[in-house]
Amino acid sequence: MNPRTITVDKNPAYSRALEQLKEDGELWRRSRMRQCKFLNNIVEQDRRRMKRLVRPGLGFGGFHTARRTLAGYEAMAMIRKGQVLKVGGRDMRAQANFIAGLFQAAA
Repeated sequence: MNPRTITVDKNPAYSRALEQLKEDGELWRRSRMRQCKFLNNIVEQDRRRMKRLVRPGLGFGGFHTARRTLAGYEAMAMIRKGQVLKVGGRDMRAQANFIAGLFQAAA
């Protein structure tokens, strides 16, 4: 995943961590880090729902299982917020067709 902008709080460790990710090729070199305490609050509020979903599933069998499950949670959250083209946030049929299409392509 290569975000254009990464919003973090004022912790000084973030700048070094992002530099390291760029050096290792894990992060796009043109990704920009934005350190702003209040903008990060918006990001953290968006994660509250994710935390509620993850708590009951604390028995992940392994790292890869957890990673896939969390990616699915994130994908559904993006669809619901209307961040996917041609799939409305409230259009359940379009969401179901989109997800079915993803799984058929992967299978």
